[in-house]
Amino acid sequence: MSTPAIKELSHSAKVMVLVAAFLGLLFDGFELGLMPIASLSVTKSLLGSEFTPAAGGLWFARFTAALMLGAAIGGIFLGNLGDRIGRARAMGVSILFYSLFAGLGAFVHTAEQMLVLRFMVGLGVGGMWPNGVALVAECWPSTARATVSGILGAGINVGVLGLSQLVRYVPVTAESWRWIFVMGTFPAVLGVLVLLFLPESPKWLASRGHSEGAAKKKSAPVSALFRGELLVPTLAGILLCTIPLMGAWAGSKWMIPWADELGAAAGQPGYKAATQGWWALGASIGSFLGAPLSAYLGRRLSYFLISVGAASLTWAMFQLTAPLEPEFLYIVFAQGLVATLFFGWIPLYLPEFFPIEVRATGAGLAMNTGRFATAAGVLGAGSLFVLFGGQYSAVGAACALFYTLGIFATFTIPAEPTAEAKLEPAIKIEAKVVH
Repeated sequence: MSTPAIKELSHSAKVMVLVAAFLGLLFDGFELGLMPIASLSVTKSLLGSEFTPAAGGLWFARFTAALMLGAAIGGIFLGNLGDRIGRARAMGVSILFYSLFAGLGAFVHTAEQMLVLRFMVGLGVGGMWPNGVALVAECWPSTARATVSGILGAGINVGVLGLSQLVRYVPVTAESWRWIFVMGTFPAVLGVLVLLFLPESPKWLASRGHSEGAAKKKSAPVSALFRGELLVPTLAGILLCTIPLMGAWAGSKWMIPWADELGAAAGQPGYKAATQGWWALGASIGSFLGAPLSAYLGRRLSYFLISVGAASLTWAMFQLTAPLEPEFLYIVFAQGLVATLFFGWIPLYLPEFFPIEVRATGAGLAMNTGRFATAAGVLGAGSLFVLFGGQYSAVGAACALFYTLGIFATFTIPAEPTAEAKLEPAIKIEAKVVH
C-alpha cells in the first residue's frame, strides 16, 4: 500500500480558508455577544409586568447556559462530523445552524421559546470552532501557526466588538430588539459559500485515504479519545479549555448586565454598549496576541501568567470599581485583553494534542466539554446572584476564582507536541499545488 500524499494548497486557497474560518468565528462572536447585551431588554419585553431585576439576572443566566449547553453538544458532534465528512463541509453546516436559528429568535413570544432557540444556536456556535481551527491548522505550515492562530483567536472577539459598535448607534431596548436577531441570519450566505467553494484540508483527505493507492479509512469514534495514549491529552485539553470558558461566562460577562442596570438608572442606556465595546476592543487585541505571546513564552509559562492576570483583573473589575466610575472602562479593557490571551493560546496548542484522524473531534470535545461545565457554572452563578441579593459585584468577584485554577492546571500541559511529531512524518508531502 502506498503512503498517502498531501497536495499542498496554493497560497490563494490558504488565504481563502483563513478568511472563511475567521468570518465564521467572527459571526460566532456576534452570537456569543448578543444575549449579554440584549438579555435584559428581551426579558423585559417577554415577561412584561412579571419582570423584576432578579428575574432579569436569572434569565440572563438561563439564556447563557442554554447557549453553552448547545455549544458543548454541537462542538462534540459537529466536530466529529468534521472528521467524518471533512472540516470545510462541517464548518458550513455549523454556520447555517447558528444563522437560521438565530433569525427565528425575532419571532418568539415567550422567554421559554427563546431559551430553546439559544440552545439550537449553540449547536452551530460549538461546531464552528473545532472545524475552523482544525482546517486552518492543517492548511497552513507550522511556521505560520502563531500568526494564523492569533487571527483565529481574534475572530470571535472582533465579532463581539462589531456588535457593540452597532448597538451604540442602533440601541437594543425592550421596545426594539427583534431586529438584532434578524441580522443574525446574514451569515447563512457565508455558510452556503463555504459548502460550495471552500477547499478541504489536504491532510484530512490524505488521512482518510482520498489519494491514489491509499485505502479508505473510517473515522474514529469519540470514545477513542478516552483510550490508550489519547486519554491523558484529552483530559488535559478539557481542563485547559474549561478554565477560561468558565471564567469568562460565569464571571466576567456579568459586567454587561451590571453596566446595563446602572447605566439605565443614570439615564445612559448606551453605557452597556460602551462597556461591551471597551471589553471587546481589549479582547480582540488579547486574543490576537495570545498566540504569538504564548509561542514566545512557551506553553506552560504563558498559561500560568495568563491565569494569574485574568484572576487579578476580574476581581479588581468587580471589587475596586463599578460602572460609571471613571476607571471602570479602563479596567474592563485590561480584563478583556488579558483574559482572552487564553483564546490565542488554545488554537495554537490544542490541535497538536490530537492526531489528524481525530483532531476536530478532540478539539471539539476539549473545548466544548468545558462548555458543559460552563453551563453549570453560569446556572450556579445565577443562583449566587439571587443569594447575594442581586449584587453583580459580589457574584462577579466570586466567579473570578475560576481563573486561579489555571495556576494548577499548568502542570497538566504536555512539555512537547505529541500528535504532530508522531504522525505527520509518516505522511508524504507532495510538491503539487491544489487551486
